[in-house]
Parts: sequence; structure tokens; C-alpha cells
Amino acid sequence: MNSKILLLFSVFLFFVNSQFAQDSSKKVALSSLLVDLEKQYNIKFSYSDADVTEVFLEKPNANFSLSEVLQFLNENTFLQFKTLDNRYVTVSFLDKKINICGVILDAKTKTPLSLCSIKIININTGTTTNFNGEFTLNTISLNASLLVSFIGYSSQIIKAKDLYLQPKCKEIFLVESSEQLSEISIAKFLTTGLQKSEDGSTILNTEKFGILPGLIEPDILKTIKILPGIESASESISNINVRGGTNDQNLMLWDGIKMYHTGHFFGLISAYNPYLTNKVTVTKNGTSSLFSDGVSSTINMQTSNRITNKFSGGGGFNLLSTDAFVNIPVSEKLELHISGRRSFTDFLITPTFTNYFNRSFQDNSVSSNTVNDSSTDFYFYDYSFKVLYDINYNHSIRASFIGITNHLNYEEAYTSNNTTIEENSVFKQENLGGIINWNADWNSKFSTNISAFVSDYNIDASDYNKDTDQFQTQFNNVLETEFKVASKYEFSDTFHFLNGLVFNEIGVRNTTTVNAPTFSKTVKNVLLKSALFSEVEYKKNNTYARFGLRVNYFDKFNEFVVEPRINISQKLNNQISLKLEAEFKNQTTTQKVDFQDNFLGIEKRRWILSDNKNIPIVKSKQISLGTTYAANKFYADITGFYKKVDGITAANQGFYNNIQQFNSVGNYEVKGVEFLINKKNKIISTWLSYSYAVNNYTFDIFNPETFPNSLDISHSVSAAFNYSFYDNFKISIGGILRSGNPYTKPVQGNETIQDGNRTIVNYSNPNSERLENFFRIDASASYNFNFTEAVNAILRVGFTNLTDKQNTINSYYIVDENSANNVRRIDNYSLPFTPNLSFRVQF
Repeated sequence: MNSKILLLFSVFLFFVNSQFAQDSSKKVALSSLLVDLEKQYNIKFSYSDADVTEVFLEKPNANFSLSEVLQFLNENTFLQFKTLDNRYVTVSFLDKKINICGVILDAKTKTPLSLCSIKIININTGTTTNFNGEFTLNTISLNASLLVSFIGYSSQIIKAKDLYLQPKCKEIFLVESSEQLSEISIAKFLTTGLQKSEDGSTILNTEKFGILPGLIEPDILKTIKILPGIESASESISNINVRGGTNDQNLMLWDGIKMYHTGHFFGLISAYNPYLTNKVTVTKNGTSSLFSDGVSSTINMQTSNRITNKFSGGGGFNLLSTDAFVNIPVSEKLELHISGRRSFTDFLITPTFTNYFNRSFQDNSVSSNTVNDSSTDFYFYDYSFKVLYDINYNHSIRASFIGITNHLNYEEAYTSNNTTIEENSVFKQENLGGIINWNADWNSKFSTNISAFVSDYNIDASDYNKDTDQFQTQFNNVLETEFKVASKYEFSDTFHFLNGLVFNEIGVRNTTTVNAPTFSKTVKNVLLKSALFSEVEYKKNNTYARFGLRVNYFDKFNEFVVEPRINISQKLNNQISLKLEAEFKNQTTTQKVDFQDNFLGIEKRRWILSDNKNIPIVKSKQISLGTTYAANKFYADITGFYKKVDGITAANQGFYNNIQQFNSVGNYEVKGVEFLINKKNKIISTWLSYSYAVNNYTFDIFNPETFPNSLDISHSVSAAFNYSFYDNFKISIGGILRSGNPYTKPVQGNETIQDGNRTIVNYSNPNSERLENFFRIDASASYNFNFTEAVNAILRVGFTNLTDKQNTINSYYIVDENSANNVRRIDNYSLPFTPNLSFRVQF
């Protein structure tokens, strides 16, 4: 029995081998066939090796005459065989019409990419791939070149002849690209998901976020604080200070919508859900002329523009909130992206919430009352959705909407004339925004983008003060609309030209009412502005250069503001690069900081609009020069910068002294150096950064005229160490040590003075004192695991302020007759030791 099986198996192998031999012998290389034909027919072929390379075909019939052989070769190749005489045959490249096909796949996952664009270069025609990633093109030139592109992937140029006469449709693999506008020069920077681009900006890819000290998720604004030159003097992400600027000098864009609200929990948590926001670009200088506002920085958050045609999503929770997101394919050309997040702080108390609550509400009427006569409900939520529609391979529509809300309900109960009276204070802060974009590729070189957005920011608060028996309402509204047209022309792969125009309207309203004494005040301003912008971008070999110009016109003021922008990077060799960045910028919206007219001592900021008199247009000029070194997974960067910002007012600088009462216009000037070194390998990434800056105000009416900026952090050092035990288990520990914030003391021996009927603190020279140095150590760990091949999960734990150091972040004084010298010092402190945990599932 065994011998019969072996015999049958041997016969089967012989049959398979003979069939394979027959199949493999069906086609031969044209270069070898021509040699055989020369011998058989005693002729000589004249051809170029490049024309016949990689051409395979079946052998012609051995009984064919020479003329029949040449006819067979002409019909089965893209070459022309022509007899000169009876002995010589010329072989030339023939421009003929051919039919081709291909399959576009993701290089990493091997999954098909549907609606991928296939364009014939220099001809306004092409096609897109179907659901299986397949495409066909009929009757195109054999000499044609095809541009294969897909959003989020690096494009490829394929020759049509390489797809011709293939036994089956050729597979073409595209590699995912993290940045489309400019080439990534440092792919992994500090941790996975952080990248350094060629134009000097830093990019956070939240989908690939690794791990950072203390963070349990890729919180957008917390993450960027690790970059040199970016601080938060008050520890709040709502108060991010870039190169000594105030938080309102940062342009915040979410999918192209200008946002006026950045933080939940009064600035301790980013208001932008990171799990649908997949890329954040941070630019400190040398900004593209496409953007206006934000005299200190541009923080551009973008959600995915890619139609995946795959149902996917995820969700999770931490000790403050829970969230979920989902991508829903409706058809091959239509997809929805939806996300939502809500805190559970109004019905579940965690240690993290307790610390955040005490940090946010320290030293105000909320924290000063006992639990017996007051209660506080606080919660936040945000949501977003996006519609992605591809009309065809040349035109696409994208529409996005976002909503952010913080809600505080504070109730008091007290007794008056043996009657229990309950009073209620309510605070609601929200930012709604929507945008629609139409992208059009008119040919392989020329494209346009037309967009329109609306952003609506509101603070609506009512506050009852039991001590004064006073009821107050506050309303702050910013409504901005914008229409923008931008065009891009690519003269070549190295030279691009961007042009556009913008029409913008901003309206700001502030209303305050008081019942005792009766008072009502409403201030509303509207400003129309328009702009033309243009820039050229050059990229070739070791040189990157971008030169831009933006011309702004303010209708109300009849004023033009011209803003040149420069961004140059030059590689001297494979390791060393030089960079030069410079810009002029302006902004017309700022925040007024009022420590007297606030909500429960918590929310002190109100947006106001420039009137070009008492509140001028804020204008900045900045230049920076630096060098980088990158080799053997070692990166070093040193940059010196100078920035001057004119048109600031005392009211928007957050002074904890008498200066805040004056309506004065001045400027600040900051000079500094930023230094960073980063060493990494497959399992370790460690870095050290240092910033030095001198930041001074100048206000002509004050004495002295020049004094330290409230955000003058002279020295700041941070260091961190990341270690990957395995591919799925990582830890991170790091710390920051920086100079204490400036503050103002009262005049010693004469701490108070009379101001009419009031006694006020008699402050000394502004910002002449400094708080103790700020020091904090954070740590975090993450563990990834898979439930199935399609469902994975990640568990993260984080610890803020491991040493539980009590850091003072600001100090001021109040009149207190029961204290020595009639004044009492008020200190506000940073977060104590705070644990947090998150768990996420993604499919």
C-alpha cells in the first residue's frame, strides 16, 4: 500500500514539475531571443539595451519566415522592428497606445487603498482606484508617466510601460507619510509621534504618540509644553507662553477654525479630543503667510482627511472623563468621523478630580465655603464630527464641526432673619465652530482650496455674592467668520507658488449687569479685515526656503499692515544644518485680565477687540537663527531669538498689583537661547533641554518704565528618560526646574494707602521680586496588548509631581486689618502629587 502511494506521489511530482517547466518556458527574455534569432536567420539587430531590458514574450513559431517573425515581434512588444536590407534590422522605441492596470496597496499593511488618485502627468486626465485598490487606464501613451497619490501617503511616479504586458495587474505599494507640506527631517523626535519638519515646526502625530513623563494620553497642549521655549507660568495649558508671550498671542486652529477656548477644568486639561485630532503643527517663527494672528505662535490642529472605507473607532476612560470616536464609511466616496468626550466629575469623585478641583478653585468663594452650606457641580464635554466626500479624483469636500463646553453650577444656602435662603451661581463657557472646504486639483500642477468657517465663543455667567448681597451677570461673546481662497502652482518638484485672499469679520460683545447698585454696561465692537497673501517655496537637495508676504487691510481703521515672512534651512552636510526664521505678525483680539471683576475668583479673562486707540493692533517682529546636528540617532539643536511685541496693554498682562488699574499701552522685548539634545535608540530615548531668556516690559507712564515681564522665566531646564522594556511596555520619567515667576511686594513699612474711601495695597516697583524656583518630577508607564488581531488596548498610568513639592505659581497681597501691617499675602500653588490612569480600546 505504501509503495503504491509513493508511486502515485512520484507521478504527481513529475506531472507538476513538467507543467511548471512548460509554463516557465512559455516566455523568454527579448534580449536572449534576439541573439537566437540572429543565428537562426543570419541577421543583425540594432537596438539599445535599455529598450529591451525586462521585456518578456513567448517564442515565435519556429517555422515562421523572417517577415513573419518581425510581424510577431511588432505585435507583441512596444518596439518597432524594421528591416534596412536583407541583413540588418533596427529596433526602436514606439509611442503606441496601450491599456494598463494596477493595484494600489498600503506598503505596511498590504491593504488596498480605494479612491487613490492616478493622474497622467502633463495631461488633465486620470482615474481612481476602486474598493479593492484596482485601476485601469485604456489607450494611453506608452511614454506616459503616472502620478500615484493618496492623502497621508508619499506619492510615486510610475512609467506606463512598466505596467504594460504584465501577466497580471502590477501591485504598487505606497508608504504612509506623516507630513505632506514639507519633508520630515527628524522622523522620531523625543518620543514616537513627535517629529521635526524641514521648515522648523514641530509635529505631533497623536495616532503614533509614544509616552511622555506624567501623561496618560496625547493631550495636545500638555505635550507641546515639553518643547524648549514653551512654558506655562501658571501650570495651566490655557496659559501657554511661547517665547515669553501671553496665551492669547497663540493662534489656535482646529481644522482651520480659529478657536478662542483651549482648556477644560479652567485650563488643566486640553479641550481638544486627541483621538480624532491626529496631527498638530507648532510653529514659533517663520510662519507661512497663509496664517494671520498669533504674534507668538501658531498651533494648527488637523483631523484626518483620509477616507479609509473601513469601519473603525475606539473609546476609553481616565479618572476624570470618558470618550469615544468612530469612523463610519457610508460609501466608497463618503465617510463620517465622530468623536465625543464627557467628564463624570458631577457624579463621581476620584483622587484626581479632588486635586484638580482644589487646584482650580483654591482661594475663592467656592473653596472658602463649607460643605454644609454650599455644593458644586462641575462638568465638561466636547464633541466633533467631520464629513469627508470625494466628488472624484480631482475634487473633494470636507466639512467639520466642533463643540466645547465647561459648566459650573454653584449653590449656597444661608440664614437671614430665621429664613433659609438658597442662591445659585451658574457659569457656562463654550466654543462652537464649523468649516467647509472644497479642494480641487485642476491638473497635475495647479490646485485650489476654498474654505469658510464660523467660530462662536461665549461666557455666560450669573454670580450671587452673599457677603455684599449683590447679583451680577457677565456675558462675553466672540463671533468670527472667514472666507478664504488659496491656490498653489507647482512649477516643478522643487518650486511651489502659493497665493490667496481672505475676508474676515470679528465681533466682540461684553455685557455686565449688577442689581445693587443698579448698573448695566454693554460694549460691542465689529471689525472687518481682508488680506492678500503670497509665498514661494523652494526645496532641492540640501536647501529649503520659503519667502512669504501678507498684506492686511483694516476697513474700520483704513490701515494697511504688511507682513513679510522668511524661513530658510540649509544643510551643510549630512549632519549639520543652519536655519533662519523671521516674521512680522499682527492680531486684533486680546484678553483682558481682571482680578476684581471676575466669576467667583476663578475665570478672570475676557476677550476684547482692538479699536486702534486705547486698544491698538498688537504687532510683533521676530527673528531667530540656529543650527542642528543629527547623526547616529543623536540630535542637538541650539537657537537664538529676538522678539518684540508692540501694542500690549496693562489690562491684558495679568498684573497682580496696582498697574492693572491703568489703561496704558506698551511693549515687551525678549531675547533668548533655546538648547536641546536628544539621544535615542530602539529602546531608549533621553533628552535635556535648556532655555535662557531676558523678557522686559516697557510702559512709558510707569516708574520705572522698564521692568521684568510677568512671564519672565530666566532659566528653564527639563530632562526625561524613556525606556521600552518590550514593544508593548514603556516607562517615562522626567522633571523640570525653572526660575520662579516675578511678583510685586508692598512698600515695606508703608504697605497700604488711602484711595478715596478705600484702603488699597501700596505696591513697590512692579515685578521686582521672584518666587522660589519651580521644580517637579513626573512619571508614566504604558502597556499595550491585543484582544484580537483587529482589537487592541492600551493601559497607561501617570503621576504628576512625584515628590509632592509645593510650588508657588503666583503671589499677591490683599488688605487685611487683622494681619500684620494690614496686608495678607495670598499664594496659589501648583498641583500636588496627583495620580491618573487611562484605559483605551481601539478597533
